[in-house]
Amino acid sequence: MVPSILLFFLRDTRARLRIGLYLGAEVVKLILVIIMLLGIYAGESYELRVAIAPGIDFLLRANALAMLFLGLSAGLWLVTTIYAIGYMRNLPHHSRFYGFFGLSVTSTAGLALAGNLFTFYFFYETLTLATYPLVVHRQTREALAAGRTYLRYAVTGGAVLLLGIVWLQALVGPVEFTEGGALAGLQAEYSATTLIAMFVLLIAGLGVKTALFPLHGWLPVAMVAPAPVSALVHAVAVVKAGAFGVVRVVYEIFGIALAQELSVLLPLSIVAATTIIYGSLRALVQDDLKRRLAYSTVSQLSYITLGVAIVGSVATIGGIVHLVHQGIMKITLFFCAGILADTLGITHVSQMNGVARRMPATMVAFSIAVAGMIGLPPFAGFISKWYLGMGAVEAGQTWVMVVLIASTLLNMAYFLPIVYAAWFRTPDGPFIDKIAPGRFETSWLLLLPTLTTALLTLIFGLFASAAFSPLQWSELIAARELVSLPQVVTP
Repeated sequence: MVPSILLFFLRDTRARLRIGLYLGAEVVKLILVIIMLLGIYAGESYELRVAIAPGIDFLLRANALAMLFLGLSAGLWLVTTIYAIGYMRNLPHHSRFYGFFGLSVTSTAGLALAGNLFTFYFFYETLTLATYPLVVHRQTREALAAGRTYLRYAVTGGAVLLLGIVWLQALVGPVEFTEGGALAGLQAEYSATTLIAMFVLLIAGLGVKTALFPLHGWLPVAMVAPAPVSALVHAVAVVKAGAFGVVRVVYEIFGIALAQELSVLLPLSIVAATTIIYGSLRALVQDDLKRRLAYSTVSQLSYITLGVAIVGSVATIGGIVHLVHQGIMKITLFFCAGILADTLGITHVSQMNGVARRMPATMVAFSIAVAGMIGLPPFAGFISKWYLGMGAVEAGQTWVMVVLIASTLLNMAYFLPIVYAAWFRTPDGPFIDKIAPGRFETSWLLLLPTLTTALLTLIFGLFASAAFSPLQWSELIAARELVSLPQVVTP
């Protein structure tokens, strides 16, 4: 937060100081996160509590679930900044951009570490305020219209979430995120109708940033933002904030036992399944590459909610690990889209014939991320879908398998034509001569982060059982905080 605020006072011409300050802060933060990860793994706990008013505490608390999200945020923030340095070189207002960019990730870190609903809501709303200037950064008519749409959705969702939080706190007092659910054992004291209404308000408020159907309309529109912002929105910050909030509401506010008793999980899983299919169908008909990727996010992000709504630790692991897997795969795709637009002027699927002949490394990264999104082994997306499928079978909800199969087929339908056109079709556009002679594809500042996240997509699939992998960390979360682990079927 501190270096981000300082950046607002730097002139745009102070590029070296700005980059040094920003990257230095990121490296320090990442080191601290790694130290905390090791501590949490060893059973330590971290907490900071400040009394704001009677019954209201500003509470930061690190546990395994919080550190999964915080680790994703810190790691992808670093690679996204390196990418942004290359991408933003020809755009104005650098200090303003990096200042709000840093405050967005600060808000994400606060969301991850929030120990109660008050703290979570504070950072949830600051995230909206910090990301709005990024969405409208270009200040074009289209960007400003997209920003207004984003604010309408985000502010309305925040108001609904606040209503649910205030109602809940008025009934039961301060609500902290608690293993097994803060409301566990209280169902006898309040009517089921009241508890269901509060659950609906909380999920609806979070559903805007989670892009659950029909609350998703802002997400494709926001694609007018620069590519680093799109990557941040889709992989690290905004949509993940909503999905992370859904996980905490189900498991650490209501708890699985109470949620089952209230019969709210099946409707939630149906909403998630509907969103998965809807997003895929809309992606099929988008020629604009970033909009196709945006509707893919609408679909893929709901795997997390679906995993949470299926009762059972295997599905829980699949949903939680997809927080990370979807992040690294989707950020790779948006990095590639940004490279194509910045270097070759390609913004539409119909323009990509033969582009792999000019940008083979970029399209290798794109193809790896696509394979992961489809769920092909040995990539990270396969691990997520395997656990979701096995969890559905374990819970007796075989209809989920139909949704996963349909989603996989639709993923193939809207992703594989892009890959085929890029690698096998004859170039029919003028982009072949748009790169300066002797230059390899594009700036290394754009290519290095893209290849790094593509490699992680492969590594997290191949070495899913390794210590400290996202899968192993998700199993740790399930074992410690959510539900007891039955025998897990390993792919």
